[in-house]
Amino acid sequence: MHQFLGIVVVFSIGLLWQAASAFADDTKATDLYARIKKSIDEVPAIDTHDHLRAFSEIPEQVDTPRGRGMTLYSLWSGSYYRWTNPLTPWPASGGFDPWWQSARHDFDDARATSFYRYLLPAFRDLYGIGFDAISDEQAKQLSEQVFDHYQDDQWLIEVITKHANIELMFIDPYWARLSFVRDYQFSVPVLNVTTLMQASHPARFESALDSPYEYARKHELRTDTFEDFLAVIDAIFTEAGSSGCICLKSTQAYQRTLSYQEVPAERAKELYGRPPGEISDNEQQEFEDFMFWHVCRLSAKFDLPFQVHTGQARVQGSNPLLLVDVIAANPETKFILFHGGFPWVGETGVIAMRHKNVWIDSVWLPTLSYTMAKRAYQEWLEIIPSDRIMWGADTVNAEGIYAATEFTRQCLAEALAEKVERGELREEHAIRIGRQVMRDNALKLFPKLKKFLWR
Repeated sequence: MHQFLGIVVVFSIGLLWQAASAFADDTKATDLYARIKKSIDEVPAIDTHDHLRAFSEIPEQVDTPRGRGMTLYSLWSGSYYRWTNPLTPWPASGGFDPWWQSARHDFDDARATSFYRYLLPAFRDLYGIGFDAISDEQAKQLSEQVFDHYQDDQWLIEVITKHANIELMFIDPYWARLSFVRDYQFSVPVLNVTTLMQASHPARFESALDSPYEYARKHELRTDTFEDFLAVIDAIFTEAGSSGCICLKSTQAYQRTLSYQEVPAERAKELYGRPPGEISDNEQQEFEDFMFWHVCRLSAKFDLPFQVHTGQARVQGSNPLLLVDVIAANPETKFILFHGGFPWVGETGVIAMRHKNVWIDSVWLPTLSYTMAKRAYQEWLEIIPSDRIMWGADTVNAEGIYAATEFTRQCLAEALAEKVERGELREEHAIRIGRQVMRDNALKLFPKLKKFLWR
């Protein structure tokens, strides 16, 4: 009898341990998660950062026996997968079979990476395919479906506005930074100021679409003096505002350190107009330092919040802590620290905690590292008000946008559900926070968005 009772006790303890483990380790299997995720899915989202071009200019199109278009290769090639993983090039013959014969093995060592996994929801939800176990026949059929879908823009619009449930999307046109166009009903233009800060001389520009000097020529403005140049920059900001631009964006973290010293205008004036061969790297950096501070002041003047790429770029100089002095010295400028400062998500949180003119945008973070993004949402919510966190998809085609959006919704829902499970949030408060991050915080920070709403 005692032996039987012992067995029962051990068995019961085992069941309890398994139940506790399942509860702790698989939040996504709970009804709580399902309810929070459903509520987040239903929010008509405002995507604060993407790179969606006009339909005819969607990148990664390739030649096939059916003509030029999008394929399965195009989706992977246009994703972040290639940043850390191999992808077989599309063959000159344009045939799917020779490409897939090699490419099907490209994913073997990438299965656990977020750069691979973030795209899987698009295949699952939009095409009914589990890519982890895709067959050769399914892969070929999938590629044909992708080609068919991109014969016009209807698929793209349907995926973004219905499946991804995005109402508005900020478009950062890094391919034409001074072009303030809206290619879609859901588009919101952004002024990318990266090249404006580098503009010490016209020879610094390979593309006329990025050059303030070309802008000045077209608008019959002078650039003879430094004062003329600053007037041109002011004119660009004026047109950006009147054209509906909602904010500024800098990606200088890819080219240089985020440490910007306060340089006097007199020094920048001395450096202005020097061709690249007659200005040292340190002097060029001084000019850019001045311009960054100048752009911060224009951001406040024109009420255009300033999105700054931080974190993953030139890692040795992209820590958001390098921006603290600029942030502190420009309290009227609304700074938005992009990508959660990855990998410095804790540092980014404390910057926003200490400076009320700072917002955090989790754009790209779940795609970089789902685990770190979930941790970041939970940490940030513990140290800053919930109305200062946003999100963005940050990709280039319909499937990528859907995938990044779904990955973000899943990650945010899981982070919030875990807090509810631990008794740190009430469920109704978690649902409200989910709506804030996906939509309401953007409307609050960018009140001009209201004129773009169309639903």
